[in-house]
Amino acid sequence: MLDMQLLPGAIFEILASAMKTRQLSLCDRYGLMAASMDDNLDEEERETVNRILWAVSRGKIQFTPV
Repeated sequence: MLDMQLLPGAIFEILASAMKTRQLSLCDRYGLMAASMDDNLDEEERETVNRILWAVSRGKIQFTPV
């Protein structure tokens, strides 16, 4: 299994970028994947990931075509 680690503050940067552009890049998606596997996220980071995923499920944020 791969050892993935997020940069400090990466989740909040992903949220800020996604809310501004209304899109998630491939890099953002890999960051969210790493976050979902991280057992050391604090509650605020976990809520932020859930907020991003909620926005995607509601169509407010789209995936950029690869």
